[in-house]
Amino acid sequence: MTPLDLHCLIPGDIETRTGGYGYDRAIVAGLRARGWNVRVLSVPGAYPSPSDDERAIADRALAALPENSLVLADGLAFGALPVEARRQRARLRLVALVHHPLGLETGIDALTSLRLLGSEREALTSALGIVVTSRRTVSAVESLGVPGDRIDVVEPGTDAGAVATGGGGGPVQMLCVASLVPRKGQDVLFDALTRLAGDHWHLTCVGRSERESTYAAEIIRRSQEGPLAGRVTLAGELAGAALDAAYDRADLFVLPTHYEGYGMAVAEALARAIPIVSTPTGAIPELIGTAAGVLVPAGDVTLLATVLHALIADRSRLESLRQGALHARSSLSTWDDASARMEKALMRLAPR
Repeated sequence: MTPLDLHCLIPGDIETRTGGYGYDRAIVAGLRARGWNVRVLSVPGAYPSPSDDERAIADRALAALPENSLVLADGLAFGALPVEARRQRARLRLVALVHHPLGLETGIDALTSLRLLGSEREALTSALGIVVTSRRTVSAVESLGVPGDRIDVVEPGTDAGAVATGGGGGPVQMLCVASLVPRKGQDVLFDALTRLAGDHWHLTCVGRSERESTYAAEIIRRSQEGPLAGRVTLAGELAGAALDAAYDRADLFVLPTHYEGYGMAVAEALARAIPIVSTPTGAIPELIGTAAGVLVPAGDVTLLATVLHALIADRSRLESLRQGALHARSSLSTWDDASARMEKALMRLAPR
């Protein structure tokens, strides 16, 4: 096949350690491996709420692209650039990559939610096609006025990982891999663990925190005081061997998230046969099935505490879930699978 050119519009640094940026990095690498000429077009800004100057930078970056260029724009930026997208829709082949609608982010006020949903709804009218990262996101994007036949589902792949060794019989080692933001629910997890002061456990939280985030500051404070002091490790951002080591020590992966487009960290844990406690959002129910974990309604502190206590107190239950995770591990998609699906979606929209 003749190599195709693709411009990937990314807000900020593509090396940022979140699931969305991890998806972008893997797809870029996968398409390049399949012969595509992929150029990453990074636009600075406080997305999804850029300043006027930051919008102008994105506008100039799009305007500088050659006529009829195929552009895959990460939704964190695209949904915030409706005017800029409308200016370029006639000369560029714009494809929006929606991880989840911007206005559904947890922790934002109602007016911000409405503003972001309206902005994204307008921006998507300028997209030639839309790619979403889970089947459950299709209905959310359709609710923004996008016909279903314009939406392609390209779920993330999973990196191969060695089966986790676990904590070796000491305290149950729990792991949460997620940025310290309200949507991920670390506050809910802390509330639940506060009730389990008499149980034998340790929690490691891996993920970046915004320096000026009041939520992250409160999570940090709580980890250092009261019944959680000495029992919670905030490891910050990890990658490579350090992140692999964190997964390897884990007996149980816990993600009490309020909303996910997919749930990449859950898939990464399953790739290492780590049992899961999470919530029924994104693709998480399909990932864990009926045997690899337990789902708890988002925000239900009492039930989360009950489930965690049962697994900490009875290692045979934990081992049963681990066997289920071993089985689920074998059915995970790879990033090569995901890149092939993305290629198929983009080929349909590429210039002839």
